[in-house]
Amino acid sequence: MKNTTLEITGMTCANCALRIEKGLARFPGVQSATVNFAMETASLKFQDGTSTSQLIDRIRSLGYGAREQTDSNHEAGEQERLRSYRRMLWTWLASVLLSAPLAYTMGAHLGLEFLPVPEWLMNPWLQLTLAAPVQFIIGWRFYAGAFRAIMDGSANMDTLVSVGTSAAFFYSLYQTLEGNAHHGLYYETSAVLITLILLGKLMEARARGRTSSAIRKLLQLQASTALVERDGREMVLPLEEVHAGDILRVRAGEIIPADGTILEGESAVNESMITGESLPVEKKPGDSVIGSTLNQFGFLRIRTEKVGSNATLARIVRAVREAQSVRAPIQRFADRVSAIFTPTILLASAVTFLVWYFFLEPQSLSGALEKAIAVLVIACPCALGLATPTSIMAGSGRGAELGVLFRGGEHIERAGSVQVIALDKTGTLTRGEPKLQISESTGLRSVPEILALAASIERNSEHPLAQSILLAGKAENVDLMAVEDFKVFPGGGVEATLSGKTILVGSPLFTESRNIDIAAVSERVEDLEARGMTVVLLSVEQQVEGIFGIADEIRPEAIPVMQELRKLGLELAMITGDNRRTAAVIAEQIGIDYIAEVKPEEKAQAIQELKARGKTVAMVGDGINDAPALAAADIGIAMGSGSDIAIESADIALMSSDLHGLTRLVRLARSTMKNVRQNLFWALAYNTLGIPVAALGFLAPWLAGAAMALSSVSVTLNALRLQRFSSDQGSASTPSLAG
Repeated sequence: MKNTTLEITGMTCANCALRIEKGLARFPGVQSATVNFAMETASLKFQDGTSTSQLIDRIRSLGYGAREQTDSNHEAGEQERLRSYRRMLWTWLASVLLSAPLAYTMGAHLGLEFLPVPEWLMNPWLQLTLAAPVQFIIGWRFYAGAFRAIMDGSANMDTLVSVGTSAAFFYSLYQTLEGNAHHGLYYETSAVLITLILLGKLMEARARGRTSSAIRKLLQLQASTALVERDGREMVLPLEEVHAGDILRVRAGEIIPADGTILEGESAVNESMITGESLPVEKKPGDSVIGSTLNQFGFLRIRTEKVGSNATLARIVRAVREAQSVRAPIQRFADRVSAIFTPTILLASAVTFLVWYFFLEPQSLSGALEKAIAVLVIACPCALGLATPTSIMAGSGRGAELGVLFRGGEHIERAGSVQVIALDKTGTLTRGEPKLQISESTGLRSVPEILALAASIERNSEHPLAQSILLAGKAENVDLMAVEDFKVFPGGGVEATLSGKTILVGSPLFTESRNIDIAAVSERVEDLEARGMTVVLLSVEQQVEGIFGIADEIRPEAIPVMQELRKLGLELAMITGDNRRTAAVIAEQIGIDYIAEVKPEEKAQAIQELKARGKTVAMVGDGINDAPALAAADIGIAMGSGSDIAIESADIALMSSDLHGLTRLVRLARSTMKNVRQNLFWALAYNTLGIPVAALGFLAPWLAGAAMALSSVSVTLNALRLQRFSSDQGSASTPSLAG
């Protein structure tokens, strides 16, 4: 199975997107197709036997343009969108010049004595000369779109516009040819309608360009060149020619070109453009750096590790594109309405014409036609089609700026309705850098000896607790010995053979499970656990010989963040493999409920138990050890500074380990979904109110056109308010998991 994203051109409304989507879904080998009208993209999943070129040909056969979306052609795509906007602008200006004299004649139609209209301007042949280019040259796009829709057995916005303006134009042409101009001409109606609709499209395109500005901003962060050490000399190379393993030199005030590790130098690096955190991060040799961040003060010498499509920035861009192109479930409602809306409006317009022509104003063809045209124009469903995707675009783009990456519109929607947040302890609520606080011997060996044994075993493990013992051993300069038959028991401990003896290092529960008697040290274990420490026991040949007390510092922001999340109405729970006494101490300090003594494979079950209460549950973890729980939750939230697993695997990734990102995430998701609901409400209310007003004759066609154009713009502008989102917006009250 393969995935791709295509850029689509030629769509004029949400119905066009649905038409392409249906056409692709029926194509052999396509498993799923989602077309985003606002983003002008198609996200496809298809079988290996189907090629991208075949899918592009299918879209072109439907009358639209398409090409594959890649990082390399993004700039070309932006340039093409700019050229398209400029062409639309010049087309609209030409339409204004031709329509302005016709618009002036409305004074005569409306009987406005203060707006005298010269007799020559009322000449029907002059009006025909002005209106025809607008109708058939400038307005040809509507005819082409309507024809494509009809050939596919559907109808869209182009159908409504072309039918409405054609009715006005050809009625006027008939009157002109018959010499009955005194009955009233509607050239100005057709020309002004097209001009106003083009204005709406122009404003909509400009506003939509602003909603998709997040990707442009991200790509602009990237350095274009890098100072590279190669072949014994320094050289400036384009970023495309930098490879993993190259040594880069970055001076103060320069952008770090690529992800890597510092070999030499110390500095403060501003990572706000990636993580959303405003404070610079102190960096020293051995620390990792992210490409496109700013080296503020000192000189750095860096070994590159990830470049091109593997770099953090490239993965962020892909995540943002994915979020903006994947349809949120709430969009399905708008899609269902749009699918039946246009045919319904065509019927409503026909009924309006018949009622006015035969009953309300018998035999008044012009009057009935005017009302029918107004119904056609006022009902264009563009605003409804834009309501959801523009908000998702703006919300996900703003999230990327704040270090919150949504992997899809559906995840924004779920995050907006989440009720319970479960959090891993180590590395999430705590710093993830536990330190060995106490080392004690049971008397059989000295403390340095038991520390040497434990460190020798633990140097083969990557677990944070293991690393704390190893670092303590190195600090004490103990001699590390080679071990054999090293085994890891996830959530419990490790086992190995050293000098022919079997040695275990693990939790008290794990030690007991290996049939080792811990009764002699149980009182000391309870004492250390009561002080909030995680206890690790060292056993040699089934005999406990050492006790280690390890403590992980609680993140300073954990307490205020948990308080804030509760104010937002969220229930909170800490899920940890620690024993109940240690978990209780930490949970009490933070102010959170807890589920303790849970093995990694049991965390998913704990999440299922929370979900069984009928709640929408989010799981927050590091994206690696907590993978089963992240997958089991309604929303998996991975924390970390741009790790591969955080970006590629989670439903939502926080680019920083700062817990404040959680409050930003929840508030932004709620604000985005509130914005979507506002857009859907006003789009539907607009049509619901506008259609009867037009049918009753209270709305001239040109006013209907202006209102229709402005409705789409208003929806987009409302979505743009999300770009000003601040994480301290909003508040709420809350229940608790307890009880």
